[in-house]
Amino acid sequence: MDAELQALFNKQLNRELYSAYLYLSMSAYFEHKGLPGFAHWMRVQAREELEHAMWFYNHLVERGGRVRLEPIEAPPAEWESVTQAVRHALEHERSVTKSIHELLDAARRLGDKAAEVFLYKLVEEQVEEEKLFSDLLQKLELAGESPQALLFLDAKLAERKG
Repeated sequence: MDAELQALFNKQLNRELYSAYLYLSMSAYFEHKGLPGFAHWMRVQAREELEHAMWFYNHLVERGGRVRLEPIEAPPAEWESVTQAVRHALEHERSVTKSIHELLDAARRLGDKAAEVFLYKLVEEQVEEEKLFSDLLQKLELAGESPQALLFLDAKLAERKG
């Protein structure tokens, strides 16, 4: 595996770990707010991000690359509102999408077909991730932070499997 691409994969591995860390922080925020359903939903999301990180880890190993784990930045612990936390998550997912697209561009430029094929599933995954957060944000914006609506959403989010 090309050294440049290997470094970019390691950087993305760190981003995926940060995503898990961010969503765990959001889960703790929601627990503190008395919204266990939102907290559960974010913990499920954090586990998915850890799975994505392992995809990068395994791809590097399978290709004979070297995994280099770097420090993970501390995520925020507070948000102005539930809606603001979810908006932050959506913005974060959009930044992850951008970084995966940049990785795909690098793989194409370097002629690494195996990396391209690997990254295509992540491009598709990011469409799902953005839609997931976008749909939740839309519901929250409609609810307008109404306590009754938040409690209803909280009960629905508690049903998420994973």
